[in-house]
Amino acid sequence: MSQQKMRQRGPARGPGMHGEKPKEFKKTLFRLSAYLKPRRLQIILVAIAAIFATLFNVISPKFLGDATSSIFASIKNGVGVDFPFLAKLVFILLGLYILSAIFSYFQQYVMAGISQKTAAELRKEVNEKLTRLPLRYYDQHPHGDVLSRVINDIDNINNSIQQALSQLITSAIMIIGTIIMMLVISPLLTLVVLITFPLSALVVQLIASRSQKHFVQQQTELGNVNGHIEEMFSGHQVVKGFGYEQKAIRDFEQMNNRLYESGWKAQFISGIMMPLMTFVGNLGYVFVSIVGGIRVLSGNIQVGDVQAFIQYSQQLSQPMAQAAGIANMIQTALASAERVFTLLDEEEEIKEEPAKVNLAGLEGRISFEHVQFGYEKEKIIIQDLTLKVESGQTIAIVGPTGAGKTTIINLLMRFYELDQGKILIDGRDLAELSREQARSLFAMVLQDTWLFKGTIRENIAYGREGASEKEVIQAAQNAYADEFIRTLPDGYDTVLGEDASNISQGQRQLITIARAILADPKILILDEATSSVDTRTEMNIQKAMNKLMEGRTSFVIAHRLSTIRDADLILVMNEGDIIEKGTHDQLIEQNGFYADLYRSQFVGATG
Repeated sequence: MSQQKMRQRGPARGPGMHGEKPKEFKKTLFRLSAYLKPRRLQIILVAIAAIFATLFNVISPKFLGDATSSIFASIKNGVGVDFPFLAKLVFILLGLYILSAIFSYFQQYVMAGISQKTAAELRKEVNEKLTRLPLRYYDQHPHGDVLSRVINDIDNINNSIQQALSQLITSAIMIIGTIIMMLVISPLLTLVVLITFPLSALVVQLIASRSQKHFVQQQTELGNVNGHIEEMFSGHQVVKGFGYEQKAIRDFEQMNNRLYESGWKAQFISGIMMPLMTFVGNLGYVFVSIVGGIRVLSGNIQVGDVQAFIQYSQQLSQPMAQAAGIANMIQTALASAERVFTLLDEEEEIKEEPAKVNLAGLEGRISFEHVQFGYEKEKIIIQDLTLKVESGQTIAIVGPTGAGKTTIINLLMRFYELDQGKILIDGRDLAELSREQARSLFAMVLQDTWLFKGTIRENIAYGREGASEKEVIQAAQNAYADEFIRTLPDGYDTVLGEDASNISQGQRQLITIARAILADPKILILDEATSSVDTRTEMNIQKAMNKLMEGRTSFVIAHRLSTIRDADLILVMNEGDIIEKGTHDQLIEQNGFYADLYRSQFVGATG
């Protein structure tokens, strides 16, 4: 059976489930901020660079105001324009332009390093987390959603940190510097401008609180869409073969529409912030113009200072208006961070210390003692399994789909833990061994092959770390794979694609069998391992398997009963219980479930 079939599928999150539970945004913000703490020095450098980068914007209105006042005084007093003074101001402004550009470049350079390192750290943590999650987690979550958290959500965090944090620092410095210059020019006019601040803060709070839930839903729906696409395109042959295209399109359209709705609402509501902030800024501009004009007429302030103040009021409204974009990015980052942190907080497999046992000395005797198990607590699959297997025996397991055949293998490999009972290997409880120790005793050959992108040599050598070239070739020969490998243009150095589409399904199966042979396990698990090859190849593989199984305890899950006639013991399972057991001849004599199943296959094969 396939790797996916190696486990009972749990209740996956359907497309209608949007993750509507209350969200702890402040906690998420503080937790995300913790990833920036190791880069405090770089952030300080960014702040220093931002100070110098915004220096021009803070000082230039004052210089321009002085130029206006100089020209106005020259005309008013009937004297010539002071060109040397104006030239001096021009050179000062030009120097500030150049400094601003240099420090802006440095600021962005450092900020890119901060965001990329933070994203790399998150990816590393998530990747390590995925290796520690139990198989049950992958049963209950669509693969596309998991990929979306690893890729899309972390990319969102990366982009938001780089842009939002940089803008936040720049805007804060711009606001502080502008207020200082305004206070120097006129405290009264500064007070007039600052009256609009509480109104600006209220706008930000109201809009952000209403748009955040839509950003969270947008990321959730994006995960659902990714999950659907990954499922449909990875199984596109099945989709086309069963005429499922139209339903797949309809399902996608429904998910896509939900993504559109949540994305539209998130962007629309957050987009309202910009015009509102601009409106508030324009109110300040009007107030400054009126009050400043009155004070110029009364002789309390120069016209150039009013001009500078008008620029400052506009300059102050700009970072306040940028708060809309910053809030948008921060909300997106927090929505993504929350999904990533939810993954990081999932319950892990309990870390185990290796037991002090000589694994090489184990012979492979296996005992099931009153084993009970269910993938869900309310649905017990294995009711009360008791069985003894002697070392070197070949145990075949047959039965209808859902009988519990593959579940036994899952329990042996400790992919899942027992609800009750024990599994003993040579009298030692399997639960006392670490998962790594337990799994090192087994080698598996599944119906659906799994090969990674790399050479054929590397794929076979995956069976045992440190295997020599000679051992790899010997394993391929024993699996009858050497002959076809040598006919390939690059032989053992042939690079397999991500889906190994450059070789046939039967050839892929031969490579996985060679990998199992190289592993030299104590216990062998074959799950319909020869079903994907032609009859002639199957005969060769069966010979290799017989040789491989000599002296090893072997479990064979079979659907074609002709392949297990020589098994030492055949277990017939139905609804989680062993209903018959014995050799092939004994079961035929019993004339029960197995005999009926065998005769139906025999008649079907000869009819």
